[in-house]
Amino acid sequence: MNQSRPKVKKSRALGIALTPKAVKYFEARPYPPGEHGRGRKQSSDYKVRLLEKQRLRAQYDISERQMARAYDRARKVEGKTGEALIVELERRLDALVLRSGIARTIYQARQMVVHGHIAVNDRKVDKPSFRVRPGDVVMVRERSREKHPFQVAREGGYAPDGETPRYLEVNLQALAFRLDRDPNRKEIPVICDEQLVVEYYAR
Repeated sequence: MNQSRPKVKKSRALGIALTPKAVKYFEARPYPPGEHGRGRKQSSDYKVRLLEKQRLRAQYDISERQMARAYDRARKVEGKTGEALIVELERRLDALVLRSGIARTIYQARQMVVHGHIAVNDRKVDKPSFRVRPGDVVMVRERSREKHPFQVAREGGYAPDGETPRYLEVNLQALAFRLDRDPNRKEIPVICDEQLVVEYYAR
């Protein structure tokens, strides 16, 4: 799902920085790409909801099909569907590898999982969409630990700005973490008005 479109252009089009590198570019040019970027305005309600859905999809780097499936599961949960949707996405293995500080971006986290470097409860898992459950222990596999990205991670090179989310117990020296409990929406560092996403799918 890692599209080839440059991440900086995509960040500017969606109005959010998708990678640390994109942050400085986005600060310099906080408007959509292209010669008409400065003059573009969001007009219809549909466009506003569509953009919000695309922003959420981009932050987890998932396909439309994966997003729709997550929404269907969230609808069946008691409480607010929008909050349940964000929690559902946050429990993906690649998302939690990113939050733990083992990866620098969602794209790197996905690659680490796909290439078989990550184990859940001592079993190799190579599906980024794997849903981690409370109590699950995730770690870098023994044979992968000396690879450069994991050495950087061990030294805190990818640690998130601010504090690690409270729903994770992380030991970077051991390149491991545990999901202690389901996240709360307010703890999840995702930029999204999830009610607009719900309205998009409910239309």
